[in-house]
Amino acid sequence: MTARVLVVDDVPVNVKLLEAKLLVEYYEVVTAHDGVSALQVAHDQRPDIILLDVMMPGMDGYEVCRRVKADATTAHIPVVMVTALNEVSDRVRGLEAGADDFLTKPVNDVALFARIRSLVRLKRASDEWRAREATAVELGVTGATDNAVNEKAPGSILLATDGMWDKEAVTKTLIAQGHKIDHADNDASAISMASQGDYDIVIVADGDRSSDALRLCSQFRSLPETRHGPILLLVSEGTEDRLAKALELGINDYLVRPVEQDELIARSWTQIRRKRYEERLRENFAVSVNAAVTDPLTGLYNRRYLESHFERISDRLKEEGKTISLLMLDIDHFKKVNDTYGHDSGDQVLQAVAKRIVSNLRGFDTAVRFGGEEFVILLPDAPLSAAVSTAERLCKSMSSAPIPMSNGGEAISITASLGAATTMAGDESLEELVRRADAALYHAKRTGRNKVISSVAEPSAVSQPKSAVG
Repeated sequence: MTARVLVVDDVPVNVKLLEAKLLVEYYEVVTAHDGVSALQVAHDQRPDIILLDVMMPGMDGYEVCRRVKADATTAHIPVVMVTALNEVSDRVRGLEAGADDFLTKPVNDVALFARIRSLVRLKRASDEWRAREATAVELGVTGATDNAVNEKAPGSILLATDGMWDKEAVTKTLIAQGHKIDHADNDASAISMASQGDYDIVIVADGDRSSDALRLCSQFRSLPETRHGPILLLVSEGTEDRLAKALELGINDYLVRPVEQDELIARSWTQIRRKRYEERLRENFAVSVNAAVTDPLTGLYNRRYLESHFERISDRLKEEGKTISLLMLDIDHFKKVNDTYGHDSGDQVLQAVAKRIVSNLRGFDTAVRFGGEEFVILLPDAPLSAAVSTAERLCKSMSSAPIPMSNGGEAISITASLGAATTMAGDESLEELVRRADAALYHAKRTGRNKVISSVAEPSAVSQPKSAVG
């Protein structure tokens, strides 16, 4: 996985050394020699990751990191601080400034490249969700959303305690932060609990345990329920190769034991915030997708959804040699409803009609607001007789009772006319099926309304509409 890496260091030799190592691994490298130029390069070139020295004249690495994370255009770029400082307080200060990791010089190449690959992978996943959201906003499917998360709300954490000899200390530290802690004594229990619970982090200890911690992490990443959940691994000092493998498997962060309390606090909060941010992105995208295919007034699917859904359904039914039916429903004299009672009342009628439609369909039928007061119902694996029966049920449902108004006004009585068309899946396009159902609907309108007319395709041509009981 290649990536653009920004190397920031005020010592030219250090920059050249890191640049040479990165180029050998086929990374694209851009450089900066002070904090001000680093911020400018980050803003202009949007690197995939920043390797940032801490001790620089003028603006130090901590301040650079804070400014990178405070700028909406660069906030999502991972920052790894690379420095000769190795005190716990230095690491914690970096993490609190927003750094994603803190590597001590001389940097172990295995650990460095493993961390770069891991952070770039996480960033690109996040970038994809943001790009989808931006596309939805650009297309007008949804408005811009606020992706801010509650940074102070405590999290829910699962400790996979097999091999965690420092369990009590870890638990005590996290509880003191207000987090809710659950314990899983073995891997099977950890998988089960993580799959069923919405945990902000799972913490796994490597080392002296009854099974392989990396295999457990791999299982977490392979299951859909736990695939996106952050994993924090506790590792022993001097296990860089094993740590590199863990990062390749998809763990999000690690702590070297013995665990320092302040670093555990800082890293756990970082993962909780990241998980909540990514969940917000996924939720926003789900909302935008829903907005793209849903009619906002009735909550039914819209025409855009029908077009793609028909293709999928038709392809499947064609392989099985089955029929597909389509109903067109139009509210009779709907213009009179709007003219007499007002558009607000008309909207309530449309909403009530949508509910009556849905309540009379099978779970796998699809109801669509086609436009105005016209609705389409797609009936997979339904012969003409079943389609007509459904249409008649809908027709009776529309006239069964007046529709009450929320403002206490006069309840409105309505009727509806329906056209039905059936074909062997794959024989006709959606446009052809809609045209026949629409012709049948028009015939129902011309011959008295509040009835069902059906049309069936013939081998050589489309049949003329014919009357059905209604």
